[in-house]
Amino acid sequence: FRLSGSRLSNRDIFSLKTADKSDSNHRFYARRRCFEKRTGQVQNGMNKKIIFTVTNDLVYDRRMIRIGESLATEGYDVWLVGRILKNSLPFENALIQHKRFKLLFNKGKFFYLEYNIRLFFWLLFQRFDIVCGIDLDTILPCYLASIVHSALRLKGPKKAIPCVYDAHELFTEVPEVIRRPAIRRLWLAVERFIVPQLSYCYTVSQSIVEEFDRRYHTHFELIRNLPVRSALNAAPRQTNKNIILYQGNLNEGRGLETAIEAMQYVDNVEFWIAGDGDLGSILRGMVSDLQLEKKVKFLGYVKPQDLDAVTHQATIGLHILEGKGLSYQFSLANKFLDYIQAGIPQICTQFIEHQRINDAYQVAVLIEKTDVQLLLNAIHLLVDDVDFYKRMKQNCLKAAEVLNWEMEEKRLKVFYAGIG
Repeated sequence: FRLSGSRLSNRDIFSLKTADKSDSNHRFYARRRCFEKRTGQVQNGMNKKIIFTVTNDLVYDRRMIRIGESLATEGYDVWLVGRILKNSLPFENALIQHKRFKLLFNKGKFFYLEYNIRLFFWLLFQRFDIVCGIDLDTILPCYLASIVHSALRLKGPKKAIPCVYDAHELFTEVPEVIRRPAIRRLWLAVERFIVPQLSYCYTVSQSIVEEFDRRYHTHFELIRNLPVRSALNAAPRQTNKNIILYQGNLNEGRGLETAIEAMQYVDNVEFWIAGDGDLGSILRGMVSDLQLEKKVKFLGYVKPQDLDAVTHQATIGLHILEGKGLSYQFSLANKFLDYIQAGIPQICTQFIEHQRINDAYQVAVLIEKTDVQLLLNAIHLLVDDVDFYKRMKQNCLKAAEVLNWEMEEKRLKVFYAGIG
């Protein structure tokens, strides 16, 4: 923190200067007090402790970092819990505390089993006022821990400790789950057991809100995963090349194979892939087999603070999910909104949420399905028709004034303020 202009007590300054580097809690709360006094954004959360649980390594989880920072500036004591991988970078955030488990298993059913067991027992020995499970793969230990804590609460009023469900997707309908019937039945059982019993839930798209209401008559608030408005201040483009950008995980059903195949038939266009995942090695092999190394670039994982600069170098955003499961069909993904915020026209699949926003703002070329020829037609339209591209770009900039986190976080703060 820059402390110039801050009115800090001698005690706060002493805390910053003398905090032992090994004493992470001391340093965290010293920084927190400085931030609070410098900004005046404190005490609305009355220092309630909220624990958010995910299965990733936290570093690249832009939604959870945004949510955590927004609530921390309201006075909440925010913790993010995830896991640490072999190549994980340090998680550094002045407003958010964190815990990352080092696991024996990092994929498959043993990973989920180990993570859920360790998370449950860790939560048992923590004090918290609210616990929030992010997606179905962490909600069970959160729900059980909230019950145990509520039953054992010895001090203060005897009221339940709330368990919140933040559904980033319709977990039981993702392709990786759908193709495994036994695994899907297990996750459906978890969903049917827990979701109807929860009083506080929210999700990222109106279609998922409606689906949960249809399944369980459980109300979910809508809090979309919108990017921060400051993304527009990123550096201008540094190249005249036409760059198609995909940002996100390299997983099944993302249309990446189709996009790579299409690159054989376009000139003066590069395809940048920012991210990694299960299909990373397969896609790299495909690029090598087709001899497209000069047209397709793998950027690997890009840190959240660097991703905006990469996005602003692109000409076209790409988001062509295949219709494999309701989760994709109902999604309103980060990348779709990030492209809008960066002022970049995009090509995406004609799903419900994409259509809803495109009807209002005209920010994308929608294709009916993931198909090489349909994708090529959309690329040529955006690259060759300069006037059409300029209109789309201006539409993105106008939409960005509304579709941003500074507007959406108000809903988040109201939601948590309403939890008793």
